[in-house]
Amino acid sequence: MKLWRKPFDQEEKAVRPPRVIIDKDRCKGCEYCVEFCPTGALAMSQEANAKGYLLPRAADERKCVACGLCEAICPDFAIFVISANGEE
Repeated sequence: MKLWRKPFDQEEKAVRPPRVIIDKDRCKGCEYCVEFCPTGALAMSQEANAKGYLLPRAADERKCVACGLCEAICPDFAIFVISANGEE
């Protein structure tokens, strides 16, 4: 269904997808975040950090539901999720 008019504040009220931020310097490539992501939003990349560890990446941020499990399970505190409303 297509609406013929839009609210004035549509842009500021629109739901934005959460963002996954990975601190490349802290990550040791343990793959816990990828393994335990309930929606499969994360995957390992071929990019390596300065220590030589392969880094995870957000394979599909649209799948992310900002549950925070990746943050909680990361032993190095290297991953953060910024939810749709801008909170960490």
